[in-house]
Amino acid sequence: MSNDTPLDAGGRERVTRDPRCPGFAAPPLSRRGLLEATGLGFGWAAFGALAQAAGSADAASAAGGPAGTHFFPRAKRVIFLFMDGGVSHVDTFDPKPELDARSGAPAEWKRDDRSQSAGHNRKWLGSLWPFSRRGASGLWVSDLFPHQAAIADDLCVVRSLVGESPLHGAQNLLLHTGRSIGAAPSIGAWINYGLGTENDNLPGYVLLNNDWVPNGGFQNFASGFLPATCQATTVRAKGPPVDNILAADPQEVQRVKLAFLREQGLAAAAPADALAIEAAIRTFETAARMQTTIPDVCDVADETEATRRLYGLDRGTDHEKFYSLQCLRARKLVEAGVRFVEVTCPLTHANNAPWDQHGGMRKYHAENALITDQPVAALVTDLKQRGLLDETIVLWAGEMGRTPHSSGTDGRDHHVSGYTVWLAGGGFRGGLAYGATDEMGMAAVEHPLDIHDIHATILHALGVDHTRLTFRFGGRDVRLTDVKGRVIGDLFA
Repeated sequence: MSNDTPLDAGGRERVTRDPRCPGFAAPPLSRRGLLEATGLGFGWAAFGALAQAAGSADAASAAGGPAGTHFFPRAKRVIFLFMDGGVSHVDTFDPKPELDARSGAPAEWKRDDRSQSAGHNRKWLGSLWPFSRRGASGLWVSDLFPHQAAIADDLCVVRSLVGESPLHGAQNLLLHTGRSIGAAPSIGAWINYGLGTENDNLPGYVLLNNDWVPNGGFQNFASGFLPATCQATTVRAKGPPVDNILAADPQEVQRVKLAFLREQGLAAAAPADALAIEAAIRTFETAARMQTTIPDVCDVADETEATRRLYGLDRGTDHEKFYSLQCLRARKLVEAGVRFVEVTCPLTHANNAPWDQHGGMRKYHAENALITDQPVAALVTDLKQRGLLDETIVLWAGEMGRTPHSSGTDGRDHHVSGYTVWLAGGGFRGGLAYGATDEMGMAAVEHPLDIHDIHATILHALGVDHTRLTFRFGGRDVRLTDVKGRVIGDLFA
């Protein structure tokens, strides 16, 4: 107590009472009072936020990386090739000689299995395509993927991924958002939120759709509780790539309309709605800028004949041509500065998902491979030729694998106890087979990983600490990897 402290008649410290609430002492200074009392008011608070952002940028720069990163990144962007439905691991990248030897015998196993069909009267089913060692690395790839076999030395194959549920929707959401129950931002939205786009005329997250919405719906590509500007912008393969991409008004008229929209929206908004309105306005502004950029990026007419042949733009069916087109657009988009691009598969037949072959696997796995294999390999090759692969991560993944056992002779069921994905570029080690399933391909027994580990490792390659990329929601700091995720350093070169 200082000598200037007022005292009452009994020599005790006098407490100033709030006349509006007798009996309670007035707080020394409220947050609102602080803002009112300071000369700069809200401007001072804004300066504090700007100073903090500048400090973060300086810290990233001191670490050798660009603003938005926590340390120097290996890569700048991601292309996700989504193989919806569940590609069979034992028919593509995970050979099982013992399974082949016991094909047709009754299937029995001791280990707990989370397959869709883990009951009785099952028989082991060997690989429907032969395997060979490929490239200088000797990576095993089956004859189902001859083009990917040719780039084996660029592929970092993870054979030990473990899922949560043998359900397409739940696993799709888990793969995209890190949660199997939905209502969460996708990995593309998180990366867009954390790093933004390198081109203000283009969105940071683009979905190259092939006229099929995967199980789990557009929640796979949504921003969830992140700002609306973080969600995917869809570019179709067939017809106009984006609706209303051609401007109805001259640019000067558009600018006036956008200014009026901003003024009226923010003036009428309650404080709680201001952020949502601001996000919507930024989306409109991005859309206006896209009108001059998207048509050029989506147009492949100026590509060389060699590039067109590499991707197979003139192949037989529309499904083949359109998937080739979307893979070429993926390269053009990342070349133009888009941070995250996803390419989906087309659904060619009446089915739950493109790669979901409970029967007819010889026909439809082969058909899907014919559609996707050449453009996938072409994309990796093209990025490498242009010097873009080192700074671009290519992720090839479905939401699950397929059972090594079957109720017939030409189909497999859902399997999440051990399956395969691969990564290329972005500092990942090519020609590597990481992890392993058991001798029958039933369960991951060496270096088992879950999707949070893959997410954490991709973010690490982008220079982002997955534990620090957070957003305050529901009373806590939420992140893509939730409370899980490990960076798998062995996957890097």
